[in-house]
Amino acid sequence: MKFTCSQQLLSKALNTVSKAVTSRSTLPILKGILLKANIEGSLILSASDLDISIEKIITDVNVEAEGSVVVSAKLFTDIIRKLPEEEVFIEQMEDGNVVIKTKMSEFTITGLSAEEFPEIGEIEEEEKIEADKELFKEMIRKTSFSASIDDAKGIIVGVLIEFEEESTTMVGIDGFRMAVVKEEINNSDKNKIIINARILTEVYKILSDVEEEKMTIVLSKKKAAFICEKVKIVVRLLDGEFIKYKDILPKENKSKVKIKKSLFYEGMERASILSKEGKNNLIKFIFKDEVLTITSRSEEGNVREEINIEKEGNDIEIGFNSKYILDVLKVLDDDEVIIEMVSSVKPCVIKPVSGNKFEYLVLPVRIS
Repeated sequence: MKFTCSQQLLSKALNTVSKAVTSRSTLPILKGILLKANIEGSLILSASDLDISIEKIITDVNVEAEGSVVVSAKLFTDIIRKLPEEEVFIEQMEDGNVVIKTKMSEFTITGLSAEEFPEIGEIEEEEKIEADKELFKEMIRKTSFSASIDDAKGIIVGVLIEFEEESTTMVGIDGFRMAVVKEEINNSDKNKIIINARILTEVYKILSDVEEEKMTIVLSKKKAAFICEKVKIVVRLLDGEFIKYKDILPKENKSKVKIKKSLFYEGMERASILSKEGKNNLIKFIFKDEVLTITSRSEEGNVREEINIEKEGNDIEIGFNSKYILDVLKVLDDDEVIIEMVSSVKPCVIKPVSGNKFEYLVLPVRIS
């Protein structure tokens, strides 16, 4: 293997595939990145931790001899990042070692056999979906934070993705809150998959660096692949039955409030300063007439915020973990939102003023 490549292109590609490199595995090969040079002038970089695998193609490469080798991900990436922004010459020698050269620098590092690297690109295609990359990314951003981070909780560490014929829905739940986001995306068939939220967040980050707008999603029984022109991400699906989330959403409300999101978020941020000092993140809401009063107290002091609202139904006092409310408000782009409540001990639902693009359910905290 012998090729020359731009340092900038190589460094950027390494940033992408490095997201799949594991430090936990006892297999040295999984701590490496596979370099595969093709004589037509392309370099494919691949990495995998078996849960997520990433393949990135660089096309503007001068390949003198094709071949493939696995190099230490950390060592190779550190070297390439610190090289000057110029052409980098890379060659695999007969003893398996890899030489990395620029005009003034030269490194020799150990290479591993590419034959030991897992086959990451193969996926038995059962369904193919054409998707808008930006829309899909937004759905991830608006749901993945609500999934559980506790592996002991089983399937709810994952995000449910439901493909209906005329819509796609994502659901994240952790036992204290739930996010349901729905977009009009035409699919050829009905299907549902569950992906670990941690992995789905990595998918979001990788897609954020991809310029193409369109993306193909390929589904099989155990894997899903997200494919753009020069990037392919393959993830392992979680196996199990997801919680019947539709049964959890309240069917009625006794208080319905319309509130300006920016005022709500700013008031919540100020009130949460003291709630964090109290170590419990507890904030109390008092919805009365046309005013929401937000209060919080700790040993350090107390705070009171008032926000004008439009309310239908009963006055209500209810307490929440401020983090759970703020997490929702951070990802919403709407100018106004609706808050629906039944009582001080039942979940509230945050939803759009019109339509059904999202529903966020948050469990209250009992207040004395």
